Amino acid sequence: MASITKQTVGNNTYLYESHSFRDKEGRPRNTKIKIGKIDRKTGSAIYNEEYIDRMNAAGTPVSIPETDVTEKVCEAIDNIKSYGLFYFLEKIAEKIKIISILQQTIPKYWREICNLCFYLIANDKPLLYMEEWLLENESYPCTRMNSQRLSELLAAFGHKEHCEFFRMWNDTNNNDEYMALDITSISSYSRQMLSNERGYNRDGENLCQINLCLLFGEETQLPVYQTIYSGSIMDVATFRSTVAEMNVIKGKKKLILVMDKGFYGEKNIEMMMENQCEFLMAVPFSNNWSKELIEKERGKIDRASNFINAQDTPERGVSRKIDLYGYKLTAHLFYDPEKEVRYRNYLYDFVSYLKQLVKTGKIPIACKKDIDNYLSIGKNNSVRIREDVLRRELESVGWFLILGNGKITAQKAHDIYSKKDVIEKAFMKFKNLLGFHRLHIHSDLRMKNKLFVGFIALAIISHIHKVMKEKELYSKMTMEKLFLTLSKIKKTTISGTQIIRPLTREQREILYSFSIPFPFVG
Repeated sequence: MASITKQTVGNNTYLYESHSFRDKEGRPRNTKIKIGKIDRKTGSAIYNEEYIDRMNAAGTPVSIPETDVTEKVCEAIDNIKSYGLFYFLEKIAEKIKIISILQQTIPKYWREICNLCFYLIANDKPLLYMEEWLLENESYPCTRMNSQRLSELLAAFGHKEHCEFFRMWNDTNNNDEYMALDITSISSYSRQMLSNERGYNRDGENLCQINLCLLFGEETQLPVYQTIYSGSIMDVATFRSTVAEMNVIKGKKKLILVMDKGFYGEKNIEMMMENQCEFLMAVPFSNNWSKELIEKERGKIDRASNFINAQDTPERGVSRKIDLYGYKLTAHLFYDPEKEVRYRNYLYDFVSYLKQLVKTGKIPIACKKDIDNYLSIGKNNSVRIREDVLRRELESVGWFLILGNGKITAQKAHDIYSKKDVIEKAFMKFKNLLGFHRLHIHSDLRMKNKLFVGFIALAIISHIHKVMKEKELYSKMTMEKLFLTLSKIKKTTISGTQIIRPLTREQREILYSFSIPFPFVG
């Protein structure tokens, strides 16, 4: 049975949905899911959007405390407003040309879009609290941002404005650089969105979803382009369509892609060659030519001349010209001897453990499949290790293969592909930091516009992340701590005169690291 419990951490009190149950052995167990927190000012419960949606779907809607907007307006006018975070995010958006592009592509709503972006970056609360946040924080002047107004805003522009924005964004910020490409799923409870369909869910959730395809620049470390597909469409189809869209968006600029092994396939390679795309793609060892390449290089690759400069891994690498699917390509093959030894020792130890289990006659259900795979059990419970199975499993351990069509060395291919983790980190920021792990929207147009706003917010956060890494700010603070520190910069209005309170040393150091001038102090 579920119950709601409270837990205080520091100055905050969090709400958890607690489920009590008994395990298979009859022992009492308990699981807790975070569903919100207590507002320190009002004492009211603030629930996560996911919990609100789930309870609505279950027919037990959660009551949300009403806010006296008029009272809050008067309070905000009489008191000091938080100014620093808005000032910081505005300067970052100006630096990467977000604001100027929005002013040209969506001139009527650029202020509202920026305010929405800044709210997503600064808060983990549902959008229905945005109007209250605007009363307490500096923002661009705009009309009310209540739920109805937000719904109208997210339906006020569309595909034409998106395309124009991405075209100008690519012209302004991205050159001929390698771009990591990947696809993620975003789930939703909505039954009204046509794009929300059943498909392969990468988060393992039993929900309908949409598929989000994102390209991320490896050098600029900024998102380049995103496009959205129905949840049932497979990766191969989305990939072909995305490449076609990007060729239009980038114009004369060269399209250079980096992809994981999920995109490997004859049709994808053929399509990229026909579109004159340069690419690097990981290859699974499930095809004959890759296995033959390993056997050809197995006794020759472990030489000093093939050493690859890689962080924490003693890899070797070679590049070999190959003819594949009628095209002349380059296979970059890498070998990590320590990884092979580690896994071989683990596998031999595991098989020895399975053998002992069989001899004792006490075989757990969880081990039965592995026993059938690795062992052969004869009469009188005699046990023989299936060496042929172990040999096949170890054939490709420690090896890694990248296929490409550019004129680069194995070292360069390794360096480029190793940067591909930027796309995985980008998806983590998109889903966790910006709150897009679940879609709380009920129409396709509003969904696409919300994700478009999320893309802009991701661009701002990505630039902040890049500078924090370059200036080694992460050794002093997290990004959340940076935002909190800047939000303490206050602005007050006295008889029509705006006054910025003096900055602390830490606030000055942050602005200096980002080459942002200090706000005027009255």
